[in-house]
Order: sequence, then C-alpha cells, then structure tokens
Amino acid sequence: GARVAKSPPDGYTLYYGANGAMTIAPSLFNKLPIDPVADFTPVIQLLTMGSILCVNKHLPVKGVQELIALARRRPGELSYASPGVGVPQHIAGELIKLIAKVDIVHVPYKGAQITDVIGGRVPITLQNMGAILPVVKEGRLRGLAVTSLKRSPMIPELPTMAESGFPGFEALSWFGLFAPAGTPGTIVDRLYQESTKILAQPDTKARFTELALEVSGANGARLAGIIKSDTAKWAKVIKDAN
Repeated sequence: GARVAKSPPDGYTLYYGANGAMTIAPSLFNKLPIDPVADFTPVIQLLTMGSILCVNKHLPVKGVQELIALARRRPGELSYASPGVGVPQHIAGELIKLIAKVDIVHVPYKGAQITDVIGGRVPITLQNMGAILPVVKEGRLRGLAVTSLKRSPMIPELPTMAESGFPGFEALSWFGLFAPAGTPGTIVDRLYQESTKILAQPDTKARFTELALEVSGANGARLAGIIKSDTAKWAKVIKDAN
C-alpha cells in the first residue's frame, strides 16, 4: 500500500486493499504507513464476504440468543476465536459483546483456529465464510448466524445477526481497488469500466462463488462513502471496547 501511495498517479500501479487496512487499522494503530483517505483514490469495491458465527457442536446452544443467555450465565468463562487482532471478525465479536452486554474472551489465532473450535479448546468462533463454510456444511461446527445484512446464497438456511436479535448488524470483509491520490478521473473511470467487465464474466463469477465471495461493483464514490461510514462505525466499537 505504501509503495502504491508513492507511485505516479497514472493508473499503472494499483492497490488491492481490504477493509481491515482501510477502515479498522486507522483506529487501532497510532502510526500507519498509509493514510487510507488522503493517499488513495477509490476505484471500485470488488468483492464482499460475510462471516459465520459458529460454535462447537457440543455447546448446548442452537441459536444466537441461546448463546447470549449462556454467556450471561457464565461471564468471562466462554471464549471466541478469530483470525487475529484487528481483523473484521475480531471487531465484529467485540460489537456483539457490546450490544449484548456479555463478557466473552477474545482468542486471536494465526492458524489452526477452526481445528481448535472443532476440538473444543475454544467454544465459539467468528470466521470468514470462505474459510469456514465447508466445515459448517459438513456439520463439524454449528453455524448460528451470518454477519451480512441479508442471508447468504451460499448457506441460505442460516439467519442473519439482524434476524437473531441484532437489528441492523453488519460486519463484512470487503476488497477494493485503489489508485494513488491525484489519479485523473478519466483513468479512474477507465479502470472502473474494465473492472466491471471482468467481474461480469461468467467464469470469474463462478470462481468467486466457489470461494464464497460476492461481487459488489460499487463505484469509487460509493466506496469512498463506505470507507467513511465504516471507519466511523468501527472507531466507535474500538473505543467502546477499549
């Protein structure tokens, strides 16, 4: 990202950025190698992916509200695994804790997280759909809800967090294309048009579906708005969760 930010704004050097770096990191870290707003021109939001809130299949809960009730009966005893500190799943977990007013311990992982939840070392996990969907479909973990606003076509039987007592809840991973700040509008428009053509190709869409990714296609202006609103939303969660 830092290299792209310093590159000539000619459209030949681009940054494939995820929301962790663009909307969460600014509130978590005092010093960053990039300024997500000042250093880049958003071109397009390419893809989005929800996460699934899952539990070990032996945990005696069948839904989100049952999990919350269990957590309230056992404050500080339950833990949830995420793929690391500051990732969207970690912040989503903290948001759940804040809204539900429960004490669940965060356990960050750099691997083997799903194995440990299947094995019962950690009873709960939030993980992106691409990584955990096969495990849920095979019944090795019990999925409780998805973190997207709408049910996922990948696993439509799972309710959303919003349907599970958390109105308006949304916590996605997303991936966008960014050009260096100052890139002329004509170049940005051309990059956007070419990107949408690629996203619309049937074989490309099919491959993304296999990976549990959903095509977005939001243009640069919309992506800028998403960055602004997401940054404010997650800054509040990070501050409130200390």
